[in-house]
Amino acid sequence: MATQGITIDHERCTGCGLCVESCLFDAIACAPERKAVVHADRCTLCGACVKICPVSAIAQSEKNVAADAAAQASKWRDVWVFAELENRHVHSVTFELLGEGRKLADALGERLGVVLLGSGVQSLADALVAGGADVVHVVDRPELAVVQDEPYAAVLAELIKRHRPSIVLGGATSAGRSILPRVAILAGTGLTADCTALAIDPATRLLRQTRPTFGGRLCATIECRTARPQMATVRPKVMKALPASATRNGDVRLEEIAAGLLASRVMQISFTPEKSATVDITSADVIVAGGRGMQRAANFRLLEELARVLGGGIGASRAAVDAGWMPYARQIGQTGRTVCPKLYIACGISGQVQHLAGMSEANIIVAINKDPEAPIFRTAHYGIVGDVQVIVPLLTTALKKAAMGAV
Repeated sequence: MATQGITIDHERCTGCGLCVESCLFDAIACAPERKAVVHADRCTLCGACVKICPVSAIAQSEKNVAADAAAQASKWRDVWVFAELENRHVHSVTFELLGEGRKLADALGERLGVVLLGSGVQSLADALVAGGADVVHVVDRPELAVVQDEPYAAVLAELIKRHRPSIVLGGATSAGRSILPRVAILAGTGLTADCTALAIDPATRLLRQTRPTFGGRLCATIECRTARPQMATVRPKVMKALPASATRNGDVRLEEIAAGLLASRVMQISFTPEKSATVDITSADVIVAGGRGMQRAANFRLLEELARVLGGGIGASRAAVDAGWMPYARQIGQTGRTVCPKLYIACGISGQVQHLAGMSEANIIVAINKDPEAPIFRTAHYGIVGDVQVIVPLLTTALKKAAMGAV
């Protein structure tokens, strides 16, 4: 039997049921005669059944995959944004994604939807509509009061299965980077992480997802041609939010979810927020970061003072975090946070490629380092050669005086 590029050899099929268990979309079942059959309207061509069949009774016809995938893709519509919350408020990256999602949805002639998960969150739906959404899918349950990977991913995957959006976007934040990859696995699709640009190809109607690669030295544009939905996480501060409009109209839909999807193997016992006098680096317009050149933890107070004057956040390189001078939440780079501030001041950071991968998209980069040959100077827009412990206090004092003069 051949359906949508999937071929089942009933002579070989033993009716073991492994393919049924592997299908996340209930697209395959065992007929009464204990032979596997495929439901064409549900199959996404993910190939999971092909890989798991122990007797090789299931095959995917290569010559039909592209045509069948195109036919399947036409059944997926609308652009979705996963709404992230921070201190019971909508995270700024969500509104940035709504601004970009509005462009994508308009280019496709489709609707822009938002998925809002949490407890006591229904009242936030109006702000999402004002930010550009046509539809807000709300799952308001006490079990979702704490953001946890397993239930959040399971619920979002269920909504994707139910409504079939063609594109799903999320923020490249701690939560987004943890939840969205799980959703992609459950949905049997791919995900492009840390995107800096999104666009619709007018010829194919595919989402073109652009992200830095090779440590920020090159940009790659990626397309997901066969699987749906097309999923991407986007760096904060890269996209522009739309001006909020209280006159916008949109639908708010309360979604019913099975209790089993809300279960989690992890339980949060307590939560202690980080105490810092500076702004969170994921949302900061200005970041002052320190590296091995700061020499010890106490010297980061100099950077904290400068960050306070500038109204910014404090970051660190991996070397500084590994030395125990700063917490991991402040680490910037390939194995830490990716940031995109308007101003990035690198103090005592040599500028290895792993660090550049996390901050090279900053609008303006200022480097302070006593080594004139430090690699950071090749990336910085402005460089100061000298001892950070001397230059940073001088810079802080000058900025304070300038601020007082402005007043």
